[in-house]
Formats: sequence, structure tokens, C-alpha cells
Amino acid sequence: MKWLPRFALSLIAAAGFSGAAYAEDLLILTEEVPVSLNYDGATASIDTNWVGWDNILDPLVYHANGAINEDGVQLLDFDKFEGRLAESWSFDAATLTWTFNLRKDVKGCDGATFNADDVVYTFARAKSISGSSPIGWFLANTGSVDGFTPAVFAPTDDGAAARKLGDEVKKIDDYTVQIRQSAPNQLFLKVLSIFALYIFDKETMEAHATADDPWSHNWTNNDGLAGFGPYCLNEWRKNDRFSLTANPDYYRGAAVYDRVVVKKVPQSANRVAILLSGAAQIAEHLTPKEYNTLSKAKNVSVVGVQGNENMFMILNFKSPPFDNPLVRQAIAHAVPYERIIDTSYFGEAHKWQGVVPSTYPGFHVASTQYNYDPEKSKALLAEAGYPGGAGLEAFPDSFKLTYMLERESEMGPTATILHTAFREVGINVELNPIPQAQYGDRELVKKDLPMGLTAHIKPIGVDAAYGTLLSYVSPNKGGILNSANYSSDMVDGTLYGSLAEGDNDKRNEMLAAIQEQLMKDLVVIPILEFRTHWATAASVTGVVWHPDNALRLHDLKPAK
Repeated sequence: MKWLPRFALSLIAAAGFSGAAYAEDLLILTEEVPVSLNYDGATASIDTNWVGWDNILDPLVYHANGAINEDGVQLLDFDKFEGRLAESWSFDAATLTWTFNLRKDVKGCDGATFNADDVVYTFARAKSISGSSPIGWFLANTGSVDGFTPAVFAPTDDGAAARKLGDEVKKIDDYTVQIRQSAPNQLFLKVLSIFALYIFDKETMEAHATADDPWSHNWTNNDGLAGFGPYCLNEWRKNDRFSLTANPDYYRGAAVYDRVVVKKVPQSANRVAILLSGAAQIAEHLTPKEYNTLSKAKNVSVVGVQGNENMFMILNFKSPPFDNPLVRQAIAHAVPYERIIDTSYFGEAHKWQGVVPSTYPGFHVASTQYNYDPEKSKALLAEAGYPGGAGLEAFPDSFKLTYMLERESEMGPTATILHTAFREVGINVELNPIPQAQYGDRELVKKDLPMGLTAHIKPIGVDAAYGTLLSYVSPNKGGILNSANYSSDMVDGTLYGSLAEGDNDKRNEMLAAIQEQLMKDLVVIPILEFRTHWATAASVTGVVWHPDNALRLHDLKPAK
């Protein structure tokens, strides 16, 4: 293994370090660096982008700290909130108006100053739905911010008028903002804690606007991002590295690590080797086997949490024959769930018994479940008119099992197991790994993936209602992800009713009924839930679990 340090140091040099890294520098190895910093863009669902906006921008409010788990990971209390860019807030129930008192003397990168104009700009950009995927609008709509309705999508003058921000988000003075809701909604503060309502630096964003792109989507897609978070963008080389420097004026105190480099190392085995050499401090998105190996290594810590990560299959309702419920059920019963858990995840996972994370408030174990039963799968195929799979060859594009190429080490073993299991019941699929930027565009914008395998989507709002609204509500009713093109009047109507329901028992009954319907309709094929892990040098501590599973670099610090 004498080659290991030399190999590791060659990659460190490529990351921009000369010689030994400074004590205050941090090197993170991952499978890809951000492909965009535009949270209203086509790749907003790609989690490798989140290290950018989660560390360059900051929210008005955020979750307070909770307990520390057995691995030493700091958890959050999702029922309590603390001020970030907003110092305090109040709610007038009579007018459904929130008043936020903003923090003074906040400085962003290059000395930018924060005030109410930045908040108003952020919501105006969200309501403009000018990006290729309107995630900011979705969050405001989810929180029942007045005026953020599907009317903005009308391709008429009425739609254009609806896209302009009115007095629903209003500057009272330089450090006071009011936000009015259209209805009571328990998710309001939660959506403010999610990245697509983090606050932009208005002046810097507008400096990069053009007549054709007044909201600077092109700049954030390709060049930069400006906010009031703990880090500033130093260098961004797509497909290579992403470098951040600490904001010395950050209002919560400057980060311990002055410079952080996120380096693309495509092969997970190479990320492991470099971490073991001591040349890097953190490695992400490794395989379960690699995490297991590292947990026994000296000078390395593997920490984790049972959070919200899952694996599921997309079967697009607009792609025949997946519009046939019998075919969907046949595929669900052909999935060897326990084999995948034992082989791909080495037992470090469990079968997912629903379609929202089982750790979330409002989760319900549906009475309808799909277990591995190849004989039942064959019978359902025959009942659907495809005995032994005969006739399915008429849909070659539908039977391409698509997943992210960059996650081949994680997804490939499961895809291979599915390929074999499906063939055993007469379903022939083609494995189709594609670049994650292309996957994200087809998943989030085009919604034209007939059959997808994914393990990167998770609802960041810690609530079953939020998870449902994100992925399963009809697109014309506010659903933003919904890659399966599912639509149900029952789900839509009951879900929106639950958002305004103040009685938690009644609300949970409504959410349970929704989840029963989603499982009956087999909106997606839930496969498993797994733990979120990070591998760090023993010299690094302070990992906090955030529900987007992205590290907040300001949390990290050297071990004592």
C-alpha cells in the first residue's frame, strides 16, 4: 500500500492545496460537486448542490438543537424554532399576519448588508416562477403565503399579474417585514427553514441580472450565489471542485475552518483510500460495505442517524403499461426487498412500509403492503394481459431502469438485483445509468422518466403532510416533484384540508387516509429506508443532522 499516500496527495494537489493542508482547512470528498447554485433550477433535487446554498445563504428561522444520538450526532428539535436572520417574530391570528423583526448589523460576503429589501426580493423572485423549477413558490404555497397559488402558472395576463409580489410580503421598515397567510397552516415556520426560502443578497443578485434574465438564474446556474451565510464562494469548477471561505463577519461567529474544499472523486473506493491516508477529513456517499469497513479503522469515525433517506422506484403513470394498476402491482411483488437489504445494504436498512419517512410526525403504516412474491407477480402479469411477460416488449422505452451514473457504487448493486429478479417473472429491463444533471432534469422538470430508481429524494419539511405535498399532490394543485405524474382528487382535497386542521388527532386521521390511498394506488414502489452516514477523520467533530442531509460547515470543529 505504499502507493496510497502518493495517490492521495496527488488528488489533494489537484484540489488546490500545496503541501500539507493548513490546520484550519477542510477537505471533503464526494461523488460530484454542485452542478448549479440555483435553487429554482432544473437540478434543485440533486443533493450535491445543497452544500452551496446551505452554506452561502441563511434562513429567517431555523430548528433549535435537540438531543445528541448514540453516534454523537447533534439532532434538531423540529417542534422548536430559533431566530437566524430574523431575531424574533409574532403572529396575529385575526389577520393571519406574521411580523418578523430582522437582525441588524448582518454582513454577507464583500461587506453586503442585510435588511428587509433582501427578504422582499427573495419572495418576489420565488413568486416570479421564472426558474425552470419553481421551488421557492412551492414552499411559500405549502406554507399558505397569501397570493402564492397555482394562478401564477396561467399563461395569460392574469397569470402574469399573479406572478407579481403584492403586499402579502411587505417591508414595514428596514428591519421589519410582514408576511400574510391565506389560511392557518402548521407548516409555515417549517417551510421558512428549507433552502428554497433562504435569503438572497438582493444587490449582488441584481448586479448579475440581465434584461432576458432579471432574476439572475443564469448567474446562479453557472457562476455564483450571494447571501448572508457563514461561507462565501471562492472557486467553483464544475465537475471538479467547489471551494468556500469563511465569512469573517458572520453574525453567529466566524466558522472554525477558514477554507473548505469539496472535491469530486468519482469512485467511492478512492474516497475511502484518501480518507484513510489522512489527506482528507470527510468522505460522503460511500457504500454500506465501505462505511462498515471504515467503522473499524483507526483515526476515522463513522457517524450516522436514522433520518429520512429511502430508496424507491418511479413508475410513470403517463408511460404505458404503468397506467395499468395490475402491472404496477406485479412489479412491486417482484422486488426482492430482503435480498436488497441483505446484499446491497449488509442489513443496515429496513423495508419501507409507506411513502413518507417513518420517522416523521403523521407517518402511517398502510394496511396495503407489497411483499416479494414472484408467483403473485406472475399471476398479476397474466391478469393484466401479459402472461410470462409476453407483450411487454412493445414498450422498450418504459423498461429502462434509470438511475444516477455518479452513484453507480451505491445504486448499481440494487439495480442488478432488480434486473435479475424481474427477469425471473418475465419482465426484462435494461439498466440505464445517466448523469445526475440529466436525471434531475427529467425527474423534476420534464417528469418523463418511465422507470426510475432513486435514493436521493427526501422531504426536507419534517412532516407527513409536507412529504405528501412535495411528491404526490397533482401538479395543477401545487405538487412540485411528483415524478410519477400521479393525480388523485381524494389526496389533493384531504391534504389541503389537513394543512389548516388545528386538531392533531383529526389531522393525523386525514394523513393516514391519504397514505392508505397512496399505497393502494402504488404511487411509487417503496423499497427500503437506510441510515444517513458520514465518514470523518477522528480530528473532526460537530456533525449535525439536518433534514436535507447536507453538512452545515459552520457546525464542524476540531476534536478537543
